[in-house]
Formats: sequence, C-alpha cells, structure tokens
Amino acid sequence: MKLIAGNSNLPLAQAISGYLEIPLTEANVRRFADEEIFVEVLENVRGEDVFVIQSTSYPANDNLMELLIMVDALKRASARRITAVLPYFGYARQDRKPGPRTPISAKLVANLVTKAGADRVLSVDLHAGQIQGFFDIPTDNLFAAPVMSADVKSRYMGKDWMVVSPDVGGVVRARALAKRLDNAPLAIVDKRRERAGESEVMNIIGDVSGRFCILIDDIVDSAGTLCNAAAALKEAGAEDVVAYCTHGVLSGGAVSRVESSVLKELIITDSIGNHAVIADSPHIRHLTIAPLIAEAIRRIADESSVSSLFD
Repeated sequence: MKLIAGNSNLPLAQAISGYLEIPLTEANVRRFADEEIFVEVLENVRGEDVFVIQSTSYPANDNLMELLIMVDALKRASARRITAVLPYFGYARQDRKPGPRTPISAKLVANLVTKAGADRVLSVDLHAGQIQGFFDIPTDNLFAAPVMSADVKSRYMGKDWMVVSPDVGGVVRARALAKRLDNAPLAIVDKRRERAGESEVMNIIGDVSGRFCILIDDIVDSAGTLCNAAAALKEAGAEDVVAYCTHGVLSGGAVSRVESSVLKELIITDSIGNHAVIADSPHIRHLTIAPLIAEAIRRIADESSVSSLFD
C-alpha cells in the first residue's frame, strides 16, 4: 500500500508513516499565483492501495480542495483503491437543516469526496453518526475513547471519577468513555443556547459534589460550552474539572478562554495540526491518535476487522 499526505497535518501523517514503517509517497502539492491548487504524484501508484491523509480543518476550503484534487490525481494514475483518511471531517456540524433555506453541507462534502473518486473513507469521531450514511461508499468511524481512557487511567488514577456530557446530545459519547473507566457514574449539563457561538448553562443532571469531573466532547471550537460547563460543575461542588475533546478547532480566543477558566486541563488529540496555537499554553495538552489510525489503515489494507480495535 501507499500513504500520501496533503498539507493539513503533516506531523500526524509522518507519525502514521513511522508507525506503519511505510514512507510517505512523494507528491508535489503547491499553489499557483492565484491560489489554484496543483498536485503531482511523483511515484508510480498504478494498482496500489492508496491512503490519502488529510484533515479538512482550517483553512477548511483549501484543505478540502487539496483532498479532492489529490484523489482525482490518484484516480487518473490508476490507483487500485483510494481511501480518504479524514482525521477531522470538516462541515460535519452542518448535518441537518436547522431552519428553512439552509444547506446540509456535510452531505454535499460527502458527495464531493465520493465523486472525486474515493473508494472508502476513514474518519475519527464524526460529529454525528448518521454522517456515515451520507457517503455512498464504505465508511469507518474510529473512536478516540480508548486513547482518552488510557490517559485518564495513567494520570488520574485514584480520583473519584465522574464522566460529564456538556450537552444532552453527547450522552452516548460520554457513556462510552464511562464504560471504559470501570463504569464510572455519568452526569449531564443541560444548557440552552441563546444564539450561535454562545451557550448558557441551566442545570446539572447528577450529583457531582466532591467528584473529579471529566468533560467529554468531540469538537472544541470557541470553548464557550466547555468553560461554562466547567464553571457550573465547580459551583455544584466538583473537586476538579478536566476536559477531553477529539478535535481541537480552537478558533478565535478559545485558548485564552480556556486558560482563564476553572478547567484544570484541556486534552485534545492531534487530529488537527494546530500545534503552534497551543504550544505556549500550560493548560492544553495533545494526545496522539496516530497509532489508532495507523492500525485501522493496516487492517483495511489486510481486509481484517476494524471494529475489533474497540473490543
């Protein structure tokens, strides 16, 4: 098989390459003067099983176009099978019509990836499970919960854990982590969002008094929801609050918001290549999901079970 990477997250791609002991395929991915993207694959890929590693994170549209053009180049170079490896699938939050005359952009992007020539998709913690059905090709959705639970056990063993979902929609994700943490108890933050980008905590469902609370979410963008939830948990008597999120979008003043909050620590994975954004922050830490993605890639190439990774 062959591994090829765009420019969105080269450190993660190199870590996956190192784990599999397969060098990244040489490719020229550059811009013309007017910012048009040009891709040239510099190695023979005819008949190969090719995995394209590219998150569609900021700048989302540039990285998405890179992915589509790379897939098209590989298709025209007669690759046998092309798997789009999307550690972070952008546009995932637009998975339904929230009002009249609005798009379902996640479905549109799924169509674009399929029409470009991808034969299958591999992603991590999709914002909504139904997005798998937006693709008309096989789609594997990996979960970062095993990586997170291992980190919790190595760093916070002996604490009186309580897993907390920052909203009602994330209960399934929180329950999955709680199960891995020796069936830790579960609490839910009930919030009401007054307008886009802002959230107001209303109530805590569950007794968090004296507990070491572990907030779990898939995406942290402005960090407003997490910081408000952490403040509410502390007010309800929580001993300490840490947050685990798969995708650290961290837009705008998110980093400073986290640093000035009551959160003890925010832990994100390296699905998005924003290492420079958090390099100087003592309150934000990275976990790598490179071994998880690499093992899934190996199993897809070998035609063996991917789901058994989470048994």
